[in-house]
Amino acid sequence: MPQSPLPGARRRIAIRLISALTLTAMVTAAPLTALARPLPAKAPASAPAKRVQSGEAAHAMVAAANPLAVAAGMRVLKAGGSAVDAAVAIQAVLGLVEPQSSGLGGGSFMVFYDAKTHKVTAYDGRETAPAGANPKQFLHPDGTPMSYAEAVMGGQSSGVPGAIAMLDMAQKDHGKLPWKALFAPAHELATDGFIVSPRLASMIVSRAPQAHGEDAMAYFRNADGSQMKAGDRLINKAYAGSLDLIAANRSAGLLSGPLAEAILQRIHTGPYPSPMTLADMAAYKPRKTEALCRPYRAYVICTPQAPSGGLPLQEAMGILAHTDIDKRSAKDEKGWYLLSQASRLAYADRDKYEGDPAFVPVPTEGLLAPDYLAKRAALIGEQAQPVTYGIPAGAPKVGPDHTLEPGGTSHIVIVDADGNALSMTTTVESIFGNGHMVGGFFMNNQLTDSSFAPDNADGTPAANAVAPGKRPRSSMAPTIVLDKATGHFAAATGSPGGTAIVGYVVKALVGILDWKMSPQDAVALPNLVAMGNKYSADKFPDDITSALAARGEVLDSGRGENSGLQAIVYKPKGAIRYVGGADPRREGIARGF
Repeated sequence: MPQSPLPGARRRIAIRLISALTLTAMVTAAPLTALARPLPAKAPASAPAKRVQSGEAAHAMVAAANPLAVAAGMRVLKAGGSAVDAAVAIQAVLGLVEPQSSGLGGGSFMVFYDAKTHKVTAYDGRETAPAGANPKQFLHPDGTPMSYAEAVMGGQSSGVPGAIAMLDMAQKDHGKLPWKALFAPAHELATDGFIVSPRLASMIVSRAPQAHGEDAMAYFRNADGSQMKAGDRLINKAYAGSLDLIAANRSAGLLSGPLAEAILQRIHTGPYPSPMTLADMAAYKPRKTEALCRPYRAYVICTPQAPSGGLPLQEAMGILAHTDIDKRSAKDEKGWYLLSQASRLAYADRDKYEGDPAFVPVPTEGLLAPDYLAKRAALIGEQAQPVTYGIPAGAPKVGPDHTLEPGGTSHIVIVDADGNALSMTTTVESIFGNGHMVGGFFMNNQLTDSSFAPDNADGTPAANAVAPGKRPRSSMAPTIVLDKATGHFAAATGSPGGTAIVGYVVKALVGILDWKMSPQDAVALPNLVAMGNKYSADKFPDDITSALAARGEVLDSGRGENSGLQAIVYKPKGAIRYVGGADPRREGIARGF
């Protein structure tokens, strides 16, 4: 078992310091008062029977996975904050009220549209493997891969968290309000408590091993020892203390100092401990690049670069551009057939070739070349056929992929009063990350997004194998759509959902851009995610199900795919400029002013 890099005395200091965070804030809350307002004496015990998820706005809009997070974003926007300012506040609240999905201990991808320049920038806050990571760390001594439950619960599943560092970078670029002020809404909720939502309550009693780990079992307990349920009030003063450190020191408050030491202390314990060090945490750097943008009919679609899900999403949409899906509708089985087959082809290429481009050659230009997309589209016949990866220009020789990617993720879309927009997908990877809780939040298990088997039988490495400093491949695909003629913002969307994210976002884009649906109707469409020979689906009308079966697509509707799409669309005419929608499968809403 690796030894902790912290000397014994420093380990004891870290434990004492993090314990202090559970009792009191380590810095004064005075800088947080710019956006402060009192919470109600008692939050409602349950949500209204009927939620209105869609929204309209004349000036600015937020769509996110929890109403408390949306309210925090709205407070920031009404106070004159930018879209990125609002994203910081929303992420801080989401990490508290839906810790199963994202948080301070996780990572994120974002695309940002600048209304003045019409430029879209991509921010990569994906976690990185520590310097001591091993390509074979998810193998047993006999060379067989660990089970997912074994791998996820070990400290070695954690990468260096990147979401806060990414937001720090983006807020320096595009923020308008003081960084310290942006944590006030989350600080209030952590200190005074919030009401456990039905979705969080369902995660607390889920079969996920993290939900039954010692940290989650202790955290989700009432004072009388009973397990928390929907309607109970949850107070998390340790989280408020962590927010204070980050508010005072920006991302350094998380990646160095007492909070970083406490993180290491926790993930160095138990079976399969992490080799992460303070040097790994201090060395973390988010990436900023031009977005990956490609034309699609009258639009331009922009996503993050690899290793995000932006690449397969762009390939799927590029394939669909060679079809007549825009002449069809959600009631037409051929439209669903085309959508699923395009996704299927893109997934096959993604699984073969995509990894961290800083470590492996990713043939992005080859995969998105017009002639290659046309060849892939020509493979879509009238009947579903077996699919495999293609050979694009620049294709490297890489081994097979053995990546598992469950969905414990959240999505945010925001447009501010200046017309700037962002789309951000954020995650701790699986439900409650790896179950290790520090400072009131859960650490990610992002390294299990890497291939468990790093090599082929002939020794050829998998593109997504673990390596020191490497970012695991991700399916997260936050998307911004521009009007091709004007360069103006047209729409933003994205979703949680693990490896199925690409399929979810393709569906939403087709619904909005091709089938001319409202964002609410588009995100609410049933999901059909095609990978290999498996067609995972929500319940479809019988006539569509039968017609797809006749084409060789037998839908597996045993369980609906658990998306959590958010979308905002720009309306160029009229007093209402923005219309938003939120996936009815989760608790999100769209609101604006």
